[in-house]
Amino acid sequence: MQLEMTNLKSIINSAALLILILAAGTLQAQEVVVTDSTAIGIESEIQAKTANNSGRFKVDGVAAVVGDYVVLESDIDKMYIELQSQGVSTKDVNNCNLAGRLMENKLYAHHAIQDSIMVSDAEINANIDQQLAYMTQQVGSLEKVLEFYKKDSEAEFRAELFEINKQNRLASEMQRKIVEAVEITPEEVRAFFADIPEDERPVFGDEVEIAQIVVKPEITQEERQKLIDRLNEMRADVLENGASFATKAVLYSQDPGSRSSGGKISLSRQDPFVKEFKDAAFSLQEGEVSKPFQTEFGYHILTVDKIRGQQVDVRHILLIPDVTEATKQKAFNKIQNVRERINNNEISFSEAAKEVSDEKETRESGGKLINPTTGDTRFELTKIDPLLYEQVVNLEKGKVSNILTDQDNTGRPFYKIITVTNRYPEHKADYAQDYNKIKELALRDKQLEAIEKWQKEKIKETYVKVNGNYRDCDYSSDWLKK
Repeated sequence: MQLEMTNLKSIINSAALLILILAAGTLQAQEVVVTDSTAIGIESEIQAKTANNSGRFKVDGVAAVVGDYVVLESDIDKMYIELQSQGVSTKDVNNCNLAGRLMENKLYAHHAIQDSIMVSDAEINANIDQQLAYMTQQVGSLEKVLEFYKKDSEAEFRAELFEINKQNRLASEMQRKIVEAVEITPEEVRAFFADIPEDERPVFGDEVEIAQIVVKPEITQEERQKLIDRLNEMRADVLENGASFATKAVLYSQDPGSRSSGGKISLSRQDPFVKEFKDAAFSLQEGEVSKPFQTEFGYHILTVDKIRGQQVDVRHILLIPDVTEATKQKAFNKIQNVRERINNNEISFSEAAKEVSDEKETRESGGKLINPTTGDTRFELTKIDPLLYEQVVNLEKGKVSNILTDQDNTGRPFYKIITVTNRYPEHKADYAQDYNKIKELALRDKQLEAIEKWQKEKIKETYVKVNGNYRDCDYSSDWLKK
């Protein structure tokens, strides 16, 4: 592996590099289909493609071949630029480092396919939609994006992004499979902490524990029925008059991820869609159109384009219910009243959360928030959302914030109040006080060791060919199989 693990600092750095391996997609990565990954015949295949001009790369542009994948010299150049664009220091990074990282990524992706690991086309396409939207926002138009990347059409660019995203996702899933069975015992955590020199133990910044109460404006029955009626009208037009479902999705759907493609989504039963959506998708035959149904996002109708084994291609139309000024004012008045009752000591914050909060995930715990990164209740002040930071940085323990306005995942507003239930000042890592954080670091260390062991074993049994100057690199892993 390209990563050395000698102390806590190198462990943290290693984890960061591991993420970069998966994140730094490069735009000309090619896939070569090989029936026998140990056969040298792949070299003649590359030469043949070059000789008859049917290939998309030159032999002298191939830095390495790993299993079914190639690493192009242009991939290495683009990865260097990508790291710079992400603000990563490239002072000590050279082409050998980058080639090694890319070969690792190809190794993971190759064996993900060998292990029959599946990735969702729907998720990949959703990521591509987000990428294109971000690129377009940055440069002003899709045409400028295509010109910058020297692509003739959006379809060509999407196809290339799809392969890049799919390969990175395969690599990520392979790594997840490697480490999913790795566990850490309390004794291993203790030994890990004891091995960290006193002067190298991490310093944890100011931390807080936070609770919140959320009140959402009510969606009236009139608004719900209005959307159901509109969807029933669209459904009838499709079924009775032969209207195009895809056209209606483009014109009326409020799902930004699928609207431009006529509401099209491909999914399997394992994909992370909400239950109601999957139930509808897998209950219909090709050509059928569902009746309106509700999810947490709004109201949908759905049709099945094609059933392909365990995967289905569907189109859907989403309408998101709106909230009125009256219901927003009612919600605001409700949370304002709750805030006053807490400040007047008529009710505790925890009791108020259980009584009125509309956030089911936190209501029963008295509004207490769980840090999704660490799994515990502490939030490091320097790492929380900037808007939340402004509210809690000077909020005294036990005091209640002003009423804050936020938005849910459909853009609808809601109101919340927060309180700081505990504060922990900056301090050097303490085994008892910071056990969960130390446990996480110890587990990460053990996971990296598992990945390193797996990689050494797989390099031995995988076809690897390193070309040209890249054979002179001093790799940490045995890519040259010396």
